Amino acid sequence: MFYKPSIPNDIPLYPKELSWLSFNERVLQEVEDETVPIIDRVRFLGIFSNNLDEFFRVRVADVRRLAAFAGAEQEKRHFAKLLGQINERVLRLQRRYARAYAKALADLDKHNIHVVRETTLTEHQRTFVEEYFHREVLPELEPFFIDDLDTMPLLNEASIYFAIFLRLKDGIQRYAAMEIPTNTLSRFVVIPPREGKREKVYIVLDNIIRACLVEVFRQVLPIRSAKAYMFKISRDAELELGEQITQNLVDRMEKSLKRRKRADPVRLAYDAEIPEVLLNMVKKKLKMGRYDTYTPGGRYHNSKDLMKFPADSGSYIYKPLLPLPTLPGKGGAFAHIRSADRLYYYPYHDFRVITNLLASAAIDPQVREIRINLYRVAKNSRVVAALINAVRNNKKVIAVVELRARFDELANIHWSKELSDAGVEVIYGVPGLKVHCKLISILRREEGKDQLYSHLGTGNFNESTARIYCDFSLLTNNQELGLDVYNVFEFIRRTRRRPVFQHIAVSPLTNRAALLGAIDREIEAAERGDRAELFFKCNNLVDSQVVERLYSASAAGVKVRIIVRSMCTLVCETAGLSDNIQVVSLVDKFLEHARVYIFYNGGEEIMWLSSADLMTRNLDHRVEVTFPIMNTDHRETIRKILELQWSDNQKARIVDARQSNTKIANSGKKNCRSQDAIYRYLKKQSDA
Repeated sequence: MFYKPSIPNDIPLYPKELSWLSFNERVLQEVEDETVPIIDRVRFLGIFSNNLDEFFRVRVADVRRLAAFAGAEQEKRHFAKLLGQINERVLRLQRRYARAYAKALADLDKHNIHVVRETTLTEHQRTFVEEYFHREVLPELEPFFIDDLDTMPLLNEASIYFAIFLRLKDGIQRYAAMEIPTNTLSRFVVIPPREGKREKVYIVLDNIIRACLVEVFRQVLPIRSAKAYMFKISRDAELELGEQITQNLVDRMEKSLKRRKRADPVRLAYDAEIPEVLLNMVKKKLKMGRYDTYTPGGRYHNSKDLMKFPADSGSYIYKPLLPLPTLPGKGGAFAHIRSADRLYYYPYHDFRVITNLLASAAIDPQVREIRINLYRVAKNSRVVAALINAVRNNKKVIAVVELRARFDELANIHWSKELSDAGVEVIYGVPGLKVHCKLISILRREEGKDQLYSHLGTGNFNESTARIYCDFSLLTNNQELGLDVYNVFEFIRRTRRRPVFQHIAVSPLTNRAALLGAIDREIEAAERGDRAELFFKCNNLVDSQVVERLYSASAAGVKVRIIVRSMCTLVCETAGLSDNIQVVSLVDKFLEHARVYIFYNGGEEIMWLSSADLMTRNLDHRVEVTFPIMNTDHRETIRKILELQWSDNQKARIVDARQSNTKIANSGKKNCRSQDAIYRYLKKQSDA
């Protein structure tokens, strides 16, 4: 049986949804930080907006469902109150976002980078815009009238729309809507500078359409005036799937994704200047309900497009990181790993160590088999290309493709078909469990014996995100660890089997028990009066039982330090409960994604890396792997990295009882920006 915790329900917990909004506030603080290069500040605006879209699609949609289907009146009031708190916090953040957006645009102007409105165009610029509109934009536009429809036609939540108010020459008013074609045209269009000026000028696609709005209707109606107001929706992203994981899952996943497109809207974001009559019509046609969110804002939405705002000068963005070399020397990849375990930390190290390993395995005559977990991969994946080439070279290849990786479902359906068509044995997952571990197992025949080469890590096999996500990779020829990794794949293939793992902990079998047991040993040490410490780094800390055990550790006198990127339901600064717990969060140019769990263990330090966050879903409802770092030098490297992050007084924020994101005071201390300091530390190691 899987480990089933008894969840406490009487401990103080900070609402995870509000904690997530506190995390997104830290993203917004990067926009407000004028030491951040201006183009990167603009891109952080896009990250904030994209995060908020996902928040509504996933977390708010979940609360909304709970509110709608709660049985007891007390439950309904609880979730309704939580939705009210969420909406209030979102509106405050949106107002702050609007100020940050205006300031960022003003600062772009100071650097002669201008994002202009249709009302400020010079005659020469207007001529260019009108020509561009008729040549590129008008053929893509399909307006539809909404004043004579019972319901709104199906809207794509990834798109933005204009609600259009038309006044005809005979005095009649008409109401229309139209998708802005950002999926086929660039959102940011370069237009000529003003005469005699050395400047870069952009106009957004929305404003090109506004400049020629009457012409959108192709002279079909006698229009006196037309005004457009942007709006967008967010839909519930929940998928409806059964338990059986078979080839039919692909068909059911595709059908469920189609249903997602028709899922209930949970949020309507709109231009606050929209006339009330038009706004009410849009709401009515969308059939939105009492638990839905309405977010007034500026004239621009889908600001996630700002993540791709063009950079015209290296002086306006962070200096690109030159990854430290990882490619093996003489002897090749397998000799390199055989000589010693190898630890890498992306993006500081070059992710090509993984693609090179797989490409080498694909053509190595001694390699018999490759097994790998694929959760999220790059658009043009060299990882997938290497696996397909391995099949061409008569290797047995087993790929576990997690079709339920949220928002990557379509991409993973595509990759599963590509791999299957090439002859790869594709496993679609485990009934009731997402497969989230980050493993590779390579079986190689050497001197008449089978040898296992393994990868265990905290991040995905994705060349694109490896440039911006901070994750650890361990490559090892340790045969005991290798057998553990191999057996994880056996568990995924045949879940009725319960392999015994020598060194690793696996969700949902042993991860929770191993983690709680290690915390308990620190509690016992503290109660004896011995030194006891925990040092954790994770993305999310929301599991009630883990939080309860950390409270117990603090009360016993265990020193607890936690670096958490996103959600944290543990309430700091609670007398008698969390006095010995400190939590900080770090948001900077790279996304902190690694999970590290360190225990003092009576001086015999235990250090685990993991694919699992401290969330119920990771401990009980996914296949996750937590693995030990045995090499003393590697433990020293990881601890140094975490200590640098703990010492950060430039980008770290204190997670206090109110999660108010206060900067760490650095009076009298040497400035430490950990992501820069880590690169210098690892480069010194590499040079040595």
